[in-house]
Amino acid sequence: MLRAQDTSVPTIYVDDQGVMRWSDTRQEAAFYGVNYCLPFAHGYRAIDYLGKDHKQAIDRDVYHFTRLGFNAYRIHVWDVEITDSVGNLLENEHLDLLDYLISKLRKRGIRTVITCQTDFGNGYPERNRPTGGFSYLYDKCDVHSNPDAVRAQERYVSQFIQHKNPYTGFAYRDDPYVVGFEINNEPCHTGDPAQTRTYINRMLAAIKQTGNMKPVFYNVSHNMDHVGAYFNTAIQGATYQWYPIGLVAGFTRKGNFLPYLDQYEIPFSSVEGFGSKAKIVYEFDPADAAYTYLYPAMARTFRSQGFQWITQFAYDPIDLARYNTDYQTHYLNLAYTPGKAISMKIAAEVTRRVGRGESFGSYPADTLFGDFLVSHKQDLSVLNSEKIYLNSNHTTERPVAPEKLTTVAGCGSSPIVDYAGTGAYFLDQLEPGVWRLEVMPDAVPIADPFAKPSLSREAVTIAWNRWPMRLRLPDLTGEFHVVPLGADDVPVAAHAEGGALQVTPGVYLLCRPEVVDAATRRWQADTRWHSINLGEFVAPEAHAAHFSVVHTPATVVTADESLTIRATVVGPSLPDSVVLHTDRVSFWSANNPRVLLKHGSGYRYEGNLPREMVKQGVIRYTMTVYAKGQATTFPDNRSGTPLDWDYPEPLYWTTQVVPSAYPVVLLDAAADRESLETYAMPEWGGNTVNSRLDHPAAPKAWRYTFAKRDSGVRFFWKRYVADVVANRRDRLADATYLCVALPGVHALDSLSVGLTTDDGYTYRANIALDGAPLVRIPLSTLQLGDTPLLPAPYPVFLERYFSPTVQRSFDVATVESLVLHTLGEVASDASLTIGNVWLE
Repeated sequence: MLRAQDTSVPTIYVDDQGVMRWSDTRQEAAFYGVNYCLPFAHGYRAIDYLGKDHKQAIDRDVYHFTRLGFNAYRIHVWDVEITDSVGNLLENEHLDLLDYLISKLRKRGIRTVITCQTDFGNGYPERNRPTGGFSYLYDKCDVHSNPDAVRAQERYVSQFIQHKNPYTGFAYRDDPYVVGFEINNEPCHTGDPAQTRTYINRMLAAIKQTGNMKPVFYNVSHNMDHVGAYFNTAIQGATYQWYPIGLVAGFTRKGNFLPYLDQYEIPFSSVEGFGSKAKIVYEFDPADAAYTYLYPAMARTFRSQGFQWITQFAYDPIDLARYNTDYQTHYLNLAYTPGKAISMKIAAEVTRRVGRGESFGSYPADTLFGDFLVSHKQDLSVLNSEKIYLNSNHTTERPVAPEKLTTVAGCGSSPIVDYAGTGAYFLDQLEPGVWRLEVMPDAVPIADPFAKPSLSREAVTIAWNRWPMRLRLPDLTGEFHVVPLGADDVPVAAHAEGGALQVTPGVYLLCRPEVVDAATRRWQADTRWHSINLGEFVAPEAHAAHFSVVHTPATVVTADESLTIRATVVGPSLPDSVVLHTDRVSFWSANNPRVLLKHGSGYRYEGNLPREMVKQGVIRYTMTVYAKGQATTFPDNRSGTPLDWDYPEPLYWTTQVVPSAYPVVLLDAAADRESLETYAMPEWGGNTVNSRLDHPAAPKAWRYTFAKRDSGVRFFWKRYVADVVANRRDRLADATYLCVALPGVHALDSLSVGLTTDDGYTYRANIALDGAPLVRIPLSTLQLGDTPLLPAPYPVFLERYFSPTVQRSFDVATVESLVLHTLGEVASDASLTIGNVWLE
């Protein structure tokens, strides 16, 4: 059979040392990118729900992949949507969209690894939809051993790999932009390892019979007792994943997760055959986290372990990212999570610049590596090299060679760019004195994106506003011209002076006066530059149709001290004013107490409650947004103000006000139980069961019993407390004891009590449980120990503790989390009752 092939485009092969190399230069390859699921499952259906066009959506997202510097794409194909009951390939809309996507990626220079099958349903987060596909006939843990299922897979994989993409003219086996194939996604092997080896060999044979010459990969990070079988086959690469802080928390996780990202040790690296297999990361993500410093740290660690293909799971389609319904626990999109997206762009550069196997020591030494910086305290990642400067958040990090810069991108302000907007921006030098500026609209979070998803629940809203921008590029000193490359009616100044200009979302040419005429002739909207046209611009329309106020009240503050109130306010326009009222207002009074919140940068507003308003007890307050003659009061989100005669009794934000000598409460057992997370380690070893203790001597306590499924299991309690202590710094500095109320103990003789600081270090003491209802631990006795990684990372073979190699002294002012755990073997009838925990 004649085959359409393109021998002019280099492909990837795996050498006998397990290294992925380019066919033309024999140089090592390095890939970084994303998973993206729009052709299938919920992503496909949700685009329909919203009345959008699937192919237009793909075009928009692929453009953003290019702007973020991705060169890799991976997808696990939902075989249930493109097969019949015996494994025949169906030529339908899902396969057509996959073909279209691959062709669009190809045009942008992005390579693809295809995982041929998932062997599970197409529902999440909805219910599964019946399709007639063969995978629905078998349990996932049976599909690799059932003879009929294996035959169906052989038939399907053979037809799939030979499928000709009508948009490229190539069968998948022949497309040079398809790097290779993974047989299936996260297989479940429960039988004899020899059976697993037989299954893999049958699939390899079916693929080989198609004439495929591309590498074939297999997942080796599941089913640890089958590792030997995996490597005792002719697969050319092994696939891994990494979810360092668990999955599906249902809320945004906070804390310093750099210790979680320090190492990715593979315990079976000495298994025969390991060294000859390429290593790729098919999925990874610091799930449920909104930080912008994590992706580059993960890429660094992957490279230190020799990974050459690294693809995050999963990028949200631009039309769905407003709601984050595609995968609740993941959230990534250039328009909607700009800081995270820029950190992905930085991580792509990490993958290209950090050598395979290169190490930078252990945390905290590895927070500065090569040209890169990552910081939890600043929520920041930076690439600072001679030609490229990228920042994921506000920074004062000075560029090493500003006069040599050719690429700048970021969020917030830096020594190169002052910008008040909240979207990402890109600056690219086209030639000396000529730059392309791309400015995204503002993304403003208004709800927790990791909560239960719904297409009626907006997580991030988009606003288009005009903001000042000041550039400090030596190549554009003094005056320069600003020429729109998109719509002719974009409001923009004709020139900038002193690097200052006003910008709205869009694309512009920035030109020095002496080159502007030649530049505008040479560089036009349809001019091809690398893999984009200069005039291309993709952004969601503004949809902040109503005002939203995002505010987290202080949990507890000290009486008779002024209190700073901060809020994010976004809507169809900037407000005329934002006014805070306490609950001590009356329609009848002419002198109601009020605080005017002043507009800061972007959508931030801030005001101070004077000390005379901060009295012991509880502060209750509202905020009213005034705009264009209308007033809306929050947190009610109701038209009008609390001073209107007919305004109902408002809802209030509340803050507890305590005397200066009051202890710093880390856990209020009556109010905070839901935020006290419980874990077992190993996580499959058991769990805790809690119930409210109803006893006059301890009305604020919870009793925990233990359900064990294994010996040697430890049980943990953890609470993030940085928000709790934020406004008690003075009292915190005077604290000398950590106090724990333990009003009930049975069959436990000891407990570890610790505090984790914002540098990720844990200081603890082991206490004897002798029946005393209150334990007071001198802070001076806390000793540096291992930090338990809670929630536990995945895959299961990863280390569960961070062991610091650099000694640091305990500083109570930096406390971030409270951690308790059992010691020794836990009896089957043991129980522990936990009450309040505080510092005094």
